[in-house]
Amino acid sequence: MSKRTLAAEAPARGGVVVQMWRWGLLAALIALWEAGAQLGWLDPFFFSSPTQIWQTAILKWQSGALPRDIAYTAASTLLGFLLGTGIGSVIGLLFWFSRPVALVAEPWLIVLNALPKLALAPVLVIICGIGFASKVVLAFLMTVITAAISAWSGAKAVDPALTTLLYSLGARRRQVFTLLVVPSAMPWIISGLRVNIALSMAGSIAGEFIASDRGLGRMIVYAGTTFDLKLVWVGVVVLSILSGILSMVGVGVYI
Repeated sequence: MSKRTLAAEAPARGGVVVQMWRWGLLAALIALWEAGAQLGWLDPFFFSSPTQIWQTAILKWQSGALPRDIAYTAASTLLGFLLGTGIGSVIGLLFWFSRPVALVAEPWLIVLNALPKLALAPVLVIICGIGFASKVVLAFLMTVITAAISAWSGAKAVDPALTTLLYSLGARRRQVFTLLVVPSAMPWIISGLRVNIALSMAGSIAGEFIASDRGLGRMIVYAGTTFDLKLVWVGVVVLSILSGILSMVGVGVYI
């Protein structure tokens, strides 16, 4: 076997080892959690156990409540993420056409990004109602400013020498934008996608916490008020899995 072949296979083997360690660590934590619950190291009322959580999840799935709540939360999260990231990225890229406008808007974008937008959730629920729209709007607000800042940062980072070169070759401003600015800003935009999907889910769940007739957030709140902590853990575990899936889906949509 040649050295080139060995060099090509080394990263692949390294990736397999990393994946084995990741899943092995997860399996070890679950086993330790189950052992702690069975041996009395953990209070089963507060921490439950993986087997009890699994049994509760199966019952909720068979009743149809869990798949309905998963679909509701996933839809509002993904729609808010797509709208917020798409519109925010376009706004940030368009700032390249007017530096004065960008200089005026940039400080306000930073202020709006620092604003705890979850504090607006009660107002949005009152305005938009307890239905699907309020969750999408809140998820949108959680992502649009972050996406605009990322896109504008990428547009600012374009090499001026390349811009001058394109102009010297007869390119128009719109051509420089499409051929240079947008491709150069894409790594900045893509790097923020996983952050945005998490922010979008946080906004959707916050809206469900306040007032909703469906969703995983509503399920967790209901379970907490009835001291059904096994169901609370079901919601937490499902949200963790859903966030991972949506991260892959959301990034895949834009890539």
